[in-house]
Amino acid sequence: MCTAITYKTADHYFGRTLDLEYCYEERVTVTPRNYEFRFRTKGPIRSHYAIIGMATVADNYPLYYEAANERGLSMAGLNFPGNACYFPALDGKDNIAPFEFIPWILSQCGNLAKVRELLAKINLCNLNFSEQLLLSPLHWMIADRDNAITVESVAEGLRIYENPVGVLTNNPTFDYHMTHLCDYVNLTPQTPENRFGAVSLPLYSRGMGGIGLPGDLSSASRFVRAAFVKLNSVSGESEKESISQFFHILGAVEQQRGCAVMPDGSCEITLYTSCINTDKGIYYYTTYENHCINAVDMHRCDLDGEALYIYPLKKTQKVELQN
Repeated sequence: MCTAITYKTADHYFGRTLDLEYCYEERVTVTPRNYEFRFRTKGPIRSHYAIIGMATVADNYPLYYEAANERGLSMAGLNFPGNACYFPALDGKDNIAPFEFIPWILSQCGNLAKVRELLAKINLCNLNFSEQLLLSPLHWMIADRDNAITVESVAEGLRIYENPVGVLTNNPTFDYHMTHLCDYVNLTPQTPENRFGAVSLPLYSRGMGGIGLPGDLSSASRFVRAAFVKLNSVSGESEKESISQFFHILGAVEQQRGCAVMPDGSCEITLYTSCINTDKGIYYYTTYENHCINAVDMHRCDLDGEALYIYPLKKTQKVELQN
């Protein structure tokens, strides 16, 4: 499972954890402006906004997990099994396969206003990338500097939700997560008030205003925990302070090997955590084995080029010896 957030200090940041028991050889991938995007039922787009994000590249096509474009619009797809529903192609609609959804939006849109125009015409259709790479059941968070939305293609059709908390996890549907937050409305980062009247109850620990904050790895609990930590987070304005705080926020929901065991005995872990400075086009990441923050700057690539730039993940932990 996964958790995605938006965050703003002086700049705007967007990122996620990828929590799985296996990987698809994902790479940080930059798609320059003149790479030709070919869509299954639409004509190609030969000139577009440049994009940076994490992707599996198959047949020279970037299958993005999350990404941002040079205008600062960002988007992530998260697992949504049992709820995601894709449809046959429909006349009069932009029939876009789910694996094309991030390129379709980020190649053409610079803000959420333009995203909403495209979403009004879109049908997420049931087309696999290949016989080996079948469609994943997903829902998406899309954000610009000021706002975020959640997009879910379910049996009833396409649902678009305002996302005021800037957080997305997995099942159930997004409206449930927002209602579920009401159960935790009394949580506070402050010292809690004693409501037992005249009974003196001296507090024995700091942080007791957060008692009741869920600590398990379920998607519903991660949504609450990520929202609480993010919305109460305090960060400096510098780049180093901002990205450090961003990784600390997502650290509250990371998954450790052995805590979520699959039926076959494999363990779901946080394979990587990402943080994109969407204003500057810099993609930061850590991996499960390497907590060193690595970075790829899209503006150090030829953004007027035609070929993908692909950067393998640095997964080996480096330890700085001090004596």
